[in-house]
Amino acid sequence: MRVLPVLALCMISACMPQTGAQVTRSFASDKASEGIVALPQSLGSSPVPSAARANAALLHIFLDLEFKMESGRALPVFTRFEGPITVRMIGDVPPSARPEMARLIARFRNEAGIDISEVGAGQPASINIDFQPRADMAKVVPMAACFVVPRLTSFDEYKTQRNSPAVDWTTLTERQNVAVFVPSDTSAQEVRDCLHEEVAQAMGPLNDLYHLPDSVFNDDNFNTVLTSFDMMVLRLHYAPELRSGMNQAEVAQRLPNLLARINPRGEGLPAQSVRIAPRSWVAAVEQSFGVGGTAGSRVQAAENMLSIAMAQGWRDTRLGFSYYAMGRALSAVSPAKAVTAFAEAARIYRAIPGASVQAAHVDMQLAAIALSSGQPAKAIDFADRAIPVAQRAENASLLATLMLIKAEALENAGHRAAASALRIDSLSWASYGFGSEGQMRARQSEIANLGARGRKG
Repeated sequence: MRVLPVLALCMISACMPQTGAQVTRSFASDKASEGIVALPQSLGSSPVPSAARANAALLHIFLDLEFKMESGRALPVFTRFEGPITVRMIGDVPPSARPEMARLIARFRNEAGIDISEVGAGQPASINIDFQPRADMAKVVPMAACFVVPRLTSFDEYKTQRNSPAVDWTTLTERQNVAVFVPSDTSAQEVRDCLHEEVAQAMGPLNDLYHLPDSVFNDDNFNTVLTSFDMMVLRLHYAPELRSGMNQAEVAQRLPNLLARINPRGEGLPAQSVRIAPRSWVAAVEQSFGVGGTAGSRVQAAENMLSIAMAQGWRDTRLGFSYYAMGRALSAVSPAKAVTAFAEAARIYRAIPGASVQAAHVDMQLAAIALSSGQPAKAIDFADRAIPVAQRAENASLLATLMLIKAEALENAGHRAAASALRIDSLSWASYGFGSEGQMRARQSEIANLGARGRKG
C-alpha cells in the first residue's frame, strides 16, 4: 500500500512558518490536467542501479519480504501467480496509464523474466487495476494513495467484501485474482508510482523493509520506480525452484543455490545480519509523518524515532531517516536545528551505497532553507548536487521542485535571465510530477515565498 502523504516530498512550507497551500504528490486540489502527460524523454532512460549485496544477506532480506506483511503479521506460506500473468485496466483510466503500463510490463519481462501481458478491459485478468476518484477511495481507506487486495477484480467488489476473509492475504495458498486500486484524478507521476509499487506487490512480496536503501519495498517512499534490486527480487520470486504453498523453511532451503544462479556477484561477499525495525519505531514514523498532529507532536515522534534508532545501534538508512524526520519536524520551529539534523541525515545517506535518492531529498530541504535564509549561493549548490540524482531516479516532482528553488536563488543572486529560462525548463517536469495547474501554481508560490523571505533577510 502506498500511503498518504507521500513521505519523500516533505512540504516545502515546513521550512519556515507561512500560510498558503501545502502541496504534495499525494493530495490534489483540483482535477489533473486533461490529456496524456508524457514522461519527459530525458527521464526513464535506464533502471535505477542497485548496490552490491552479499547473497547471505539477500537470503534473509528475501524471507523477511516474503513471509511478513507491512502490518507485522506473518504469512504462513509463499504465494505467487502460477503460469502466465495478465493485466487489465478498468474504471476511469487516465490517458497516461496505458503507456506507463506498457513500459512497466516490458521491464517485468526483460528484467525480471516474468511472463506478463496486458489484456482488454472486457477480458478476465490475473491483476485488475481499477482507477477510481481519490475521494471514493478515501472513504474506505483514508490513508492510502493506492493499494492492492487479493481475490477481487473491482472496487465495487471491495466495497462489499472489504471486511470479509476474502481480502485476507494470510489465507492465500496461491494467487489467482488480485485487484489494484489507483486514483484516477492525480498526476501522471503518481499514477506511474502507484503502478510500479502496487503491481509489484500484487505479483511479489507484500512486505516493506525500512533498511532497504534502493527499493520501492520500503515505506519511506524515497524510491518511486522499481529499481534493479526490485527486479532481482521479482526474478527470485518467480524462479522455477519456488512454488506457491511452500513454507519458510522450504523456501530458505532452496535460496542458496537460487541466489548463486541469479546473483553470482553476491557469492562470498561479507554479510551483516539486519533485524526488522520494531513496531515502536514504525509507530513513531507514522506519528511524525502522518496527517494531522502539531509541530510539537511531530518533533516528539521524531525524537522517539532517533532514540530507538540509536538504542538499536543502527547505522543504516533507518538512522538517516530518523535524522531526516527530525529535520522535517524542526523546520517550522527551529531552522538552525533543522539544518543540523538534515546535515547528519545527509552524512549517513552518502555513506550508504544505493542511498543517493535519499541524499537528494535532504539536499532539497537544505536548499529550501538556504533560499529562505538569504543564502542563494548555497541553495544553488544544494540544488545542483541533487538535480542529476532526481533525474536518474525519474522523480519529476522532486526535479521540478529543485529547479524552481534554483531559479528563485538565481533571481535573488541577480541572474534574472537564467532564472526565467530555468523556470520555463521546469514546466514539463512540473506538469508530469504535479499534474494540475493548481498544484503547479501552489508549488511555485511556496518557493517564491521562500525566495521573498530570503530577500528580506
